[in-house]
Amino acid sequence: MPGKLKMITAMLIFGSIGLFVKNIHLSSSEIALFRGIIGSIFLLVASSVLRKKIRFHTSKKNIALLILSGGAIGFNWIFLFEAYRYTTISNATLSYYFAPIFVMILAPLILKEKLTWMKVTSIVSAMVGLFLIVGTDTDAGEGYDHVTGIMYGLLAAAFYASVIVMNKFIKNLPDYETTVAQLSLASLVLLPYVFLNETVNIGSLDGKSVLFMIIVGIIHTGLAYVLYFSALKELNGHTIAIFSYIDPISAVIMAAIFLGEGMSFAQMIGGILILSSTYLSERKTISFPANGKK
Repeated sequence: MPGKLKMITAMLIFGSIGLFVKNIHLSSSEIALFRGIIGSIFLLVASSVLRKKIRFHTSKKNIALLILSGGAIGFNWIFLFEAYRYTTISNATLSYYFAPIFVMILAPLILKEKLTWMKVTSIVSAMVGLFLIVGTDTDAGEGYDHVTGIMYGLLAAAFYASVIVMNKFIKNLPDYETTVAQLSLASLVLLPYVFLNETVNIGSLDGKSVLFMIIVGIIHTGLAYVLYFSALKELNGHTIAIFSYIDPISAVIMAAIFLGEGMSFAQMIGGILILSSTYLSERKTISFPANGKK
């Protein structure tokens, strides 16, 4: 399969995850836990089939960063899944794509990167876009609390931003190994949290929830990441940055087709401002790693 087709397929898979999560009758933390377990097992099996050697020999500093970033990925998923429950997939996805803006704000303090006028413009543009999405949403819709949902989306983005920053300090460890380690550690970090805060009763799940949970673990986590990392070797950074926007755009389109979700003209403008801002930031400073993606 050509690299571009792999990347497009991976982004379409990531873009569809909200449709499945909304139909799994588990708490957000339980979905995140089982996603991490199923996804990491799939990647370990895939590495064996693809003859990828996973050594996990690394420094103590990397181990500490992997544990912290793994936990951040787990809570990033929890907050994103909560966002899907409280607001539309479109609103949750666009607020989640605020992560690169958070990184841009933190970069001068943590990464010692210069804050240019282009970056300041991107930050302001993204904030205006977020205001248009939140401030113009007068129709809450049945069962929705859009403001709360968007706040959860921003929390997910903040945790994702922390993963992006921490990954900058992980040295001499291949991306594939980093992802497997972070997914596995995300599960280990979430395990005590879930069992202390939730009453896990898998036996009460209906068949559709079980099927969708398996799909989220295998397809949206394991397979999507395998395709993503395989494509990374064949594409340049600019192409990867452009193709990554298939994810949010497809999420909005699929939500409109399958769930009947709509956006006002002002919200569409807000979404364009946010995605344009993140595109500009990624061209200059960062890229979205698969480790913390949807």
